[in-house]
Amino acid sequence: MRVWSGATGSTRRRAGPALVRDGALWALLAAAVVTGDAYLREPPQRWWLTAAGLLLLGAATGLARRRPVAAWLLAAALALAASPQLLTFSYGPALAAFGYLLGRRCAQSRPALVAFAGVVAVGTASAYVRTADDGQGADPVLVWLVMTGTLVFGAVFPWTVGRYRRQDRELFAAGWDRAERLEREQRIVAEQARLRERARIAEDMHDALGHDLSLIALRAGALQVAPGLEDEHRQALAGLRGEAARATERLRDIIGVLREPAPDRPAPDRPASDEPALGERASGGTASGGTRAAEAAEAAEAAAPLAPVGETLASLVTRAAASGLPVRLVTDGAAESAPGALPPPADRAAYRVVREALTNAAKHAPGAEVTVAVDCTEDGTAVSVRNGPPAAGATTAPAVPVHTDDGTGLVALRERVRLACGGLTAGPSDDGGFTVTARFPADPQKADLRADVRPHAPAAGPYEPGAGTHAPAVGPYEPGAAARQFAAAQRAARRRTARATALACGAAALVVAAVFGWYAYTTAESVLPRATYDRLRVGDPEDGVRDVLPGRQESAPSEDRSPPPPPGARCAYYRTDGRLFTSVDIYRLCFRNGTLAGKTVIQGAGDER
Repeated sequence: MRVWSGATGSTRRRAGPALVRDGALWALLAAAVVTGDAYLREPPQRWWLTAAGLLLLGAATGLARRRPVAAWLLAAALALAASPQLLTFSYGPALAAFGYLLGRRCAQSRPALVAFAGVVAVGTASAYVRTADDGQGADPVLVWLVMTGTLVFGAVFPWTVGRYRRQDRELFAAGWDRAERLEREQRIVAEQARLRERARIAEDMHDALGHDLSLIALRAGALQVAPGLEDEHRQALAGLRGEAARATERLRDIIGVLREPAPDRPAPDRPASDEPALGERASGGTASGGTRAAEAAEAAEAAAPLAPVGETLASLVTRAAASGLPVRLVTDGAAESAPGALPPPADRAAYRVVREALTNAAKHAPGAEVTVAVDCTEDGTAVSVRNGPPAAGATTAPAVPVHTDDGTGLVALRERVRLACGGLTAGPSDDGGFTVTARFPADPQKADLRADVRPHAPAAGPYEPGAGTHAPAVGPYEPGAAARQFAAAQRAARRRTARATALACGAAALVVAAVFGWYAYTTAESVLPRATYDRLRVGDPEDGVRDVLPGRQESAPSEDRSPPPPPGARCAYYRTDGRLFTSVDIYRLCFRNGTLAGKTVIQGAGDER
């Protein structure tokens, strides 16, 4: 029974409003039935047939929601029973209304097409059978053409409109559903942004406070070996140094809870407000320039400064030296005369590299000399931090692994530098020390970082704007997959509606052309010349008379225009001329018992003769 049930879940409404709408529809259709049967039919329809039609129409209205195909078939059966041409005032509105509901409520087109084909088949048989029995001489071909035209205009067109309306409502609902889904996705993105911000703040807290705690431990170690200090104070300083080292480790463990869970998804860098440009650190200038990737990364970051505001690279080195770390800053002339040589993301990455390297040198190589070098060339800028081996007799802090699962140490530094389109190398030197070098290209668009290959992270290839960053590249908007699918669904719905409309219009044009062509043909073939009519005499043999008659006949005129035929006679009607769309005189020839029993000229409609 799948063919007869085309209603979809979207058409089911609450029972109360649905009953009201169905009742109003039945009342309108019933008014057309009562009016047509009582005033527009000759003779008027019997009252019990009208009542039966109203009951069947009510049943069709009740079926229209769950069985729209069956409801339309019931309306078509009523119209076909009223007239083989389907063209009646009584059931024509019902045929169109249920055709519209069929398109509106039936999800598939095949059930409707099967129903249309079935009505055409039944109507074709009815046209030939009923015209042969009505005694009016109606042309079955013309009846069939009118029936087909009524089906196209009175059922197929409303069905097409209903299908278009249904597809339009589905697209409308899909659009709102997509809007709600986008709102939910935006809330999820906002929540993820807040979580990433917490992770960035946690990382900055670890970097900044860990650096300061390392300097405190370094100062305590320097005071511990100062001459003239009593043993009691030395023990207190040793305890202070140990507590600072343990506080650094506890801070690392606590902050690690808020970090990103995987090392391949580090948080973006901090904004420029907490760390000045490299050019400012070298010469006090102002940073400028940058690339699309730098601008995108800058726009994606939120300000939460934790380092001393306005601290330059030189200030960082000076503060570390004041804490007892033997460190010096070496810059070449190009670096001193080229402020803003790097975009802000690269400046911040360089600052983080130096700060992390100084912290590690203080923890793992106390007493070793540290050199911070900034070298600017046409190809880019290199920032390196090199420390020698630990001083003899120096006590090192507990070692901290540089490759951890929470993204700390050199793994995090590598990612920071990579996001700034640079490359990082780190490793022991020949003299037992350690060197960390970050290189940033002058033109990030041409950067080739394939040499930066390391465990736990893929090799970096040629720079692509926005690749590997949390912030998208700046560029023209491109719709996502959901938007493309929605647009494709809209285009497909329009194409289906256009095809259905074109087919219906083509069928209607063919039917209209066929009706007019057949009308012109039957008109020309049903003309009996006046001379032939005058030669016929009452009493002539029927066979001889039919030999001179035209091949087709005219439909019988109304009874008010023609006198009663002779009793028991069979009559044939012929036109007096071939004018189209004009009521002309009709020749009536009546036969009885094999002879011509009578001949009459019936005046055309409106003729006053």
